[in-house]
Amino acid sequence: MPDPASAQSALSSSVSLMERFQRIRAASESICAPLQIEDYVIQSMPDVSPPKWHLAHVSWFFEAFVLLPFLHGYRVLDEAYDHLFNSYYETHGQPFPRASRGLLSRPGVAEVYRYRQHIDAAMGELLARPPVEHAAEIARRVELGLQHEQQHQELLLMDILHILAQNPLRPAYRSDLRPGSGQLPDEPHWRDYPGGLQQIGHGGEGFAFDCETPRHRQFLEGFRLASRPVSCADYLAFISDGGYARPELWLADGWSLVQQAGWRAPLYWQRTDGRWLEMTLGGLHPLDLQAPVCHISFYEADAYARWAGARLPSEAEWEIAASDLPITGNFLENDHLHPVAAPQAAAMSQLYGDVWEWTASAYRPYPGFRPLPGSLGEYNGKFMCGQMVLRGGCCVTPQAHIRATYRNFFYPAMRWQFAGLRLAKEA
Repeated sequence: MPDPASAQSALSSSVSLMERFQRIRAASESICAPLQIEDYVIQSMPDVSPPKWHLAHVSWFFEAFVLLPFLHGYRVLDEAYDHLFNSYYETHGQPFPRASRGLLSRPGVAEVYRYRQHIDAAMGELLARPPVEHAAEIARRVELGLQHEQQHQELLLMDILHILAQNPLRPAYRSDLRPGSGQLPDEPHWRDYPGGLQQIGHGGEGFAFDCETPRHRQFLEGFRLASRPVSCADYLAFISDGGYARPELWLADGWSLVQQAGWRAPLYWQRTDGRWLEMTLGGLHPLDLQAPVCHISFYEADAYARWAGARLPSEAEWEIAASDLPITGNFLENDHLHPVAAPQAAAMSQLYGDVWEWTASAYRPYPGFRPLPGSLGEYNGKFMCGQMVLRGGCCVTPQAHIRATYRNFFYPAMRWQFAGLRLAKEA
């Protein structure tokens, strides 16, 4: 028997959940509104997905894990979509190969939008009258689906930038983005944090992904964190000092990649007529030297930290520093869609927003971690090998999506995400 109080709470929240569902779904389509029809179908590298695939996949998620299990009489629009838009849920069905998503010229963009309308209508029907015995579980899965769609809103903008950057015309995604302030950030200073036994991880109210749990103890030595992220000007000094040509600064795998790929600067930087330019969602622009450096790999972040006589923070250190700060900063809603210069006279600036900050921590399960039951347990747990944790969100992260305990993760060579770094030292 369902718990009556839990079911009633879920039922009473279904209206506000529907409002959030509509708002978040509309935001995804708003992100795609500036695209031309040809932009929707390009896959510029295996890690990038075509924008129309993102729009369809987040709809499939609601279909597979909410509508089919809980909406009586629900009928799928096209049975093939369960294969085409399944990302990696092997226990649910057969995923379509990630590297081949760009080959899906059909269904077309209009058909994908019709699919979204089909899902939205069915979700409206379910949330208007959720079955009492399943109301609490429906609410939990809808919340997960909304958080999942917000993740894909960030991925959409990451992938759109990578797609447009391959075009020699260097087209702008939007020409009306808000400019940065142009102010000079303060010189970075160090803030000290005491050591001791600390609690990290999510253990309170509100949503969290399973990988953020359980809350647990970690012992930390005293440490210091820089007051702001490393800026483009800071990173340019590393380049000018031969940072990409000095093997003593690099981890072995990183140095091999630098030699193999010919890295000499962050992704999207180019030097033209003696000037550094950067490809952004607003097109090709002169490099903003005061903004946080962005689109660097873990290897580059680690090499810079070593060059600077410092290191990357652990994810526990980062969380302790951020846990008492308000979640404010440069997020998707600020409409810069690019990192901007740090505000002046801030004790600790830009821990949230602007750039995801690489940490020195491998993405591994916390002590006592348990994945979600069933196919949803594949969401995070099976990726806990070979990746590094990033913290804090970035300029294309929805603000309501982030929290101090949020653990993002990427392979150390990846750099198309909006990733930068903050320095740490022992106290």
